[in-house]
Amino acid sequence: MALAGYPARSPSFLGQLVRRGAPVIAATPRDMPDQVVDPTPVPGWQRISAMCAAESQPEPDKLMARACRYVVLVPMAYRLVAVPVMLLPVLAAGRAGVGLAVGVLLFALNAAAIVWALRVPGVLSESMRGLLISDACVALGANLLVGYLDPGASALTWTHLVGTVALWTVAWGITFGLLLTALSVPLQLIVSTDVITLATNTLLLAVTILTATGALLMVGLGTRLALGLGIRRGREAEAAKVRRELHDTVLQVLEAMALPGPGDDVHAVERLAELRGTARAQAMELRRGLAGEPDLPHPTTIGEDLALLATEMAREGLRAQLVFADVDDSTMPEARRRAVRDAAREALRNTMKHSGTNEAVLRIEERDGGIAVIARDHGSGFSDEDRPAGFGISESITARLAEVGGRSHVDSQPGRGTRVTLWVPR
Repeated sequence: MALAGYPARSPSFLGQLVRRGAPVIAATPRDMPDQVVDPTPVPGWQRISAMCAAESQPEPDKLMARACRYVVLVPMAYRLVAVPVMLLPVLAAGRAGVGLAVGVLLFALNAAAIVWALRVPGVLSESMRGLLISDACVALGANLLVGYLDPGASALTWTHLVGTVALWTVAWGITFGLLLTALSVPLQLIVSTDVITLATNTLLLAVTILTATGALLMVGLGTRLALGLGIRRGREAEAAKVRRELHDTVLQVLEAMALPGPGDDVHAVERLAELRGTARAQAMELRRGLAGEPDLPHPTTIGEDLALLATEMAREGLRAQLVFADVDDSTMPEARRRAVRDAAREALRNTMKHSGTNEAVLRIEERDGGIAVIARDHGSGFSDEDRPAGFGISESITARLAEVGGRSHVDSQPGRGTRVTLWVPR
């Protein structure tokens, strides 16, 4: 049984990955199908089919294209370990001939190739292409040389060639791995006519190709799943951020405008001027955000943040008294200060809308190794049973602080006001 909308067959991504190798990993998916993250138990191959059937971006991600070069380091790391191991029997036999010299040279060249691979921009770059071709020529030449002059050390150079076949398979796909294996057959016939040795070595290269292809598929599928989920989570986080910003700016300001002010009938002209000023300021802030313009110069301490917030609330009709303790927030990241400021704004606007009072107190103090901001009013309050599961408390306060490692607590009783405690680490 296949997942709805996805055929139960080998998806094109797997075919491209096998044929073209590591560069295909950079083809990032547009999105991850819902079927992949559906908690309903289904066979794993069906999830893989749905995941690989997802449409890819038309252009590969440049950062991922550069990161694909790290995949080719695995065969190189294998040779870096395997060649010295194969040198041990040569040294134990006390032979300081061609085999030993070639083994040391291969080890040095492999170390240099690793350094070079870390410097190139990607697997498909001209420098990487030249490196892999030169590497194969060295591997084939070393086997030919040692096979003629020092046959006892052939296992050493053959081990290096095995790593080279794996390297080509991972970097460029199974076709190139098979090509290099085919080139090794006449090489073996030149060096030795033993049919059993020829068959054994060829079988070893075939197993190497299958192993390298399997490893490539696992890395490719894991990377694609991680990229797809990351893209999906990023979009969800961006959507949540947009909803929060709209709630905390446009919606709150509109609701504040709709609230009746004291003496509206008497001071209608002044009230209208305040509303126009608030609307103008909000429009300018939204315009800067939509245009991607940098923020205006901002305060550098949490006290300055809250002082400006109190001024902003005063324009909307709420008098917020600030009570400062001696706190050291010089090392607090800006993201945490902004989170506290925006959460405090939400708490004060809730006071303005629901408490029935136009006065509140903001207190700043050190607590539990961090900074706490307490917003207190003596309004109508509410009980936990009657407390609505509103967007403001859950997203604009709790979720916002949680994103920066903080927390919040709301304490309220009917007729005794509300206390909102905001805490973030330094």
